This record gives sequence, C-alpha cells and structure tokens, in this order.
Amino acid sequence: MAAARLAFALALALVAASCTAAPAPSSEISFSARSWPEAEAAECVVGESGAARLGIARIEAVDELTVRFELCAPDPAFTQKLAVTNFSVNDSGWLVAAIDDGSLATTMNGTGPLALLAWEQGVQMVLARNESYWGDRAASERVVIQWEPESAARLIQLRAGTVDAADNISPTDEAAVAADASLALLTREGFNTFYLNFNNRYAPVNDVRVRQAIAQALDRQRIVDLFYPSGSTLATHVPPCVIDGACVGDDWYAQDLVAARALLTEAGYPNGLDLTLSLRETPRAFLPDPVAVATDIQAQLAAVGIRVTLDVQEAGGYIGKLLSGELRGASFSAALPDYPEAWNSLGIDFGSTSGPAHGDQYPRLVALLDEAQRESDPAARASLFTQINNEIRTQVPVVPIANGASLIATGAAVRGLVASPVAMERFDRVSVEGSNTFTWLQGGEPAGLYCMDEEDREAVRICAQVMEGLYGYAVGSTAAEPRLATECVASADGLVVECALRRDVRFHNGARLDAGDVLDSFAAAWDCAHPLHVGRTGNFRGWSWIMGTLNADACGE
Repeated sequence: MAAARLAFALALALVAASCTAAPAPSSEISFSARSWPEAEAAECVVGESGAARLGIARIEAVDELTVRFELCAPDPAFTQKLAVTNFSVNDSGWLVAAIDDGSLATTMNGTGPLALLAWEQGVQMVLARNESYWGDRAASERVVIQWEPESAARLIQLRAGTVDAADNISPTDEAAVAADASLALLTREGFNTFYLNFNNRYAPVNDVRVRQAIAQALDRQRIVDLFYPSGSTLATHVPPCVIDGACVGDDWYAQDLVAARALLTEAGYPNGLDLTLSLRETPRAFLPDPVAVATDIQAQLAAVGIRVTLDVQEAGGYIGKLLSGELRGASFSAALPDYPEAWNSLGIDFGSTSGPAHGDQYPRLVALLDEAQRESDPAARASLFTQINNEIRTQVPVVPIANGASLIATGAAVRGLVASPVAMERFDRVSVEGSNTFTWLQGGEPAGLYCMDEEDREAVRICAQVMEGLYGYAVGSTAAEPRLATECVASADGLVVECALRRDVRFHNGARLDAGDVLDSFAAAWDCAHPLHVGRTGNFRGWSWIMGTLNADACGE
C-alpha cells in the first residue's frame, strides 16, 4: 500500500507539473482537475424496487474552487450529511506524508480557527489561535482540553478552579451546581429519543392492540420528571424534535388506563399478561438510570394487569442481541441519529434496510420512508413525514419516552460557551475573564485525531475546533451552514451537487485549500481500494454508514 501511495502522490505531481503556483510548503500538491473514480463513475446499488439507492457515483475536482458530486439518486439531505464533523478536509500533500510517517492519528492540519499545538498524551491537548483564519479569530489565545472519566472528579476540578468547564455533569449534582454562585449550568438539548422497543415476531407484542395498550398505560412525563436532568423533554415523536421538521403529525398518546385495559381485553387478555423487559445497566445520556426506569415502568404496567419481568443483561452482548432480534417482548433502545435530519432518525430503524430489532418490517412504513428519502420538495416531504409519524403512532413498533439532555458546568468567568445539541461545542467563541486560556474537561482522552476514521465523540469534538468540512453545524444548533464551501447547489434532477469553495483558505501548515484536497479527503474515506484509505482503525464507519462504501470487498466487507 505504501508503494501505491507513493505512486499516487507522484501521479498528482506529474499531472500538475505544468502548473505555476506561489511558493508553498514542500508537502503541497499543485491543483489538477481530476475525478474519483478516475475511469468511470462507480456502479450504483439498486434496491428491490429497481430504484438506485442513495450514494455517490463520482467526485470531481472541476477547477480549483469547484467540487462536483455525481449522485446515484437525489438526496435532499446531502448538505446535512456534508456537515457531519468527521467529514473534514485535509491537505492532500500533508495526508500522503502523515500516512507515510505514521503521524496521521496523532497530528492535525486543519483550516479551523484553532490549531493543534501539542498532544501531551495521557495529560492534555493544547490548541492555539489560528491567526490566519479565514473567519472570525478565536476569542482565546489557547484552548486546553483535559480528561477525567468520573463525573464527580470533573466537578471537583471545576470547583477547585483548575479547569473552566466540565462536561457531562451527573444529574444528581445538578441542584448543587445550580445553587453555587461561582458556577453556571448549561443544558445540551437531547439529540436522542429513548424508547421502549417491541419485537413483533413474538407474543404477546405481536398484537398491535397489546402494543397500543402499553403505549397508553404509561405516564411518560413521570419518567422524565423523576429520572432525567433538566432540559430533558417528553418525546412527542420518535425522532428528536431538535431536528428541524422531524416532529410533524400527531403527538404520542397521553396516558389512558381505561383505553389500555379495553385494548387488552379486545386482544384476548382480560386478566392481563406476562411480559419480559430486557435492558442493560449501563447509563447513557438518553437513559441515565436504566434499572430505575425499568422498575418504574414495571410498576406502571402492573396497574393494567401487565406483569413485567425485568431481564437485566450484560452490557457487552446486549446490543448484538437487540439488533439481531434475539430479545423477545420489550426492550430498551433509542433513536440516535448519525446526523440531524428527519429521515436518518427513522429510516435506519424502520426503512427498507432496517434489521430485525423490531421484528418484521412494517410495509407501509417502509414504503413511506423510501419515498421520503428521495423527496426534495419541502411541502411534499413534510406531508410524508406526517404520514410516517402517524403510521408509527398507529403500529407502535416502539413507545417514545424521553429526549435526554446532558449538562455542562462552567466557572462564572466563562463567556461565549454555547451548548450544542450534537455535542460539538465551538471553543473558538469562548473566553475567560482575566485569562487568555480556556480549559475544558471531558470524559476521556481521544484514541486518535484522524477525524474521518474516529467515532468517539470526545475525539470528534476536538475535530470541530481544528478541522473543517464543506459544511458544519451552526453554533448551538443542528442547522447545516457553509464552512469551506460558500454554497452547494443541486441540479434540477438532484443527481449532481456542485460546491463552490472559499478563496484563499489556508491550512495550518500554510498550504492553500483547493478542490483536489476535498476530492482526496473524501475519496480516501469512501473507496476501500484508494491508496490513501488508511486510518487509525481503517473502518471509516462514519463515512460508510452515511455516504456508503466503494470497493467494499477491498476492506473485507
């Protein structure tokens, strides 16, 4: 593979040999118009209906400031996908060199408002203001990122003044932090939906009337009030409502014990029924105390004659059993979108490619989701998602319960920190009165810094400070906004998206951004056979889940 990378770099240099350019770092590769795949567009995957599935067929660097994407099918969510923080752009020459010298996962060379100054492994990362940034310069000269796995220990450090902000404060400490005048509390909206899942292949939940009865037997607001931090919300729909346009259609059922009992009787269970509820003990932002919530649900359902047995499983094997459909009856799960868009929060679970976690697919739901995935007209799309949410409400494959918020605590001197629903806070906006340094304390040390090949949110948040993609998330929002692109425009048929790049953007090593950098960064993640398809793990899961994979057999998939 090293020989292939060398050949790739030499080929780029030869193609660009006739170009003239201003002096640049030795690693910079002069621009040349080219595409990937080079010979012909990739073959698109065709679904059972005969229609092409979403995906990229070709990426083209048309000129220095124009990138063109040929798509397999119209994708109305394409710019939202481009905003995913992992999908950052590297300088092509730097990328080749960093792979060859083994520094790819421990160094960064972005275009963002902050640059990596040092990674003191096991201790901290230090970021410095990028004085040549194309946009507004960072408010602080330095940003220091440290880590501590225990929430209580993070709070102790914050109170001691050794850090300026601590992430993921425990809900049990919320009241104490709120009462402390030296601290401030920020709430990160819930980009998740905790739900009660049903496997419709097994009795008694194979009967829609039983599922509807359970839905109407629960006081879901009670669960939110008792077990979730402030800022958490009652789930009115399956997708998190922080996603624009996701929560259309009728709200979820209110508690109605009379209706629940009547449905159970109609289904043939006048004396109630037995139900197994499977869960794991591991707390998550979407479910802070699983056993306590399960115990409360057990008590609530007893009021309508449903006798619940709790099946608390080992954390390690739980997700595999859930996704493979092994868990019978009811189980705990959640909608955890890969990016903030309505289809992604529903289609993964209930679309044509969904697995057996919910049992057999719901045909009308599949058809509506397939149509919505390609519909670009806003009014028609809203109508489809209204039908989708109402169909979920009718069929009850799950019972949405809560959108779990998380908490950030800061010192009183911190200014400009805004909580992000997707946990991608922008530290370049933050200052600390009386200091030129902002210090952030998070839960863990990143495993690596090659953003395209990282999944851990603690690592990707650092990417959000140093690296940039064509689009990014607006501060404190899930809205996609241009970053390295000034705009991306789709053709009338939706099969071509053309992105215009900003002029005179420089990487931290001084190399100038051009369309070739975008092409190489994206193609390296997309194509398993690409000479630069190398990473810390080599999985590139974020890209493959969202954009698809080319030549998957070369990755052993």
